[in-house]
Amino acid sequence: MTTKEIAIRNIQELSEDATWEDIQERINFVAGVRKGLSELDEGKGIAHERLREEFKEWLSS
Repeated sequence: MTTKEIAIRNIQELSEDATWEDIQERINFVAGVRKGLSELDEGKGIAHERLREEFKEWLSS
């Protein structure tokens, strides 16, 4: 599925009274998720244990 097809499908899933802001939010969300998945495929993710340690530091401050 092309990027355009994905965008169209996501816009069509919105309610008929969706605003331009609703459309923009949906497109930005989908783009962010797809970028994140692509980065994971490229091995750019953060190891689960490292993330747990970082959260532990954030939550204990």
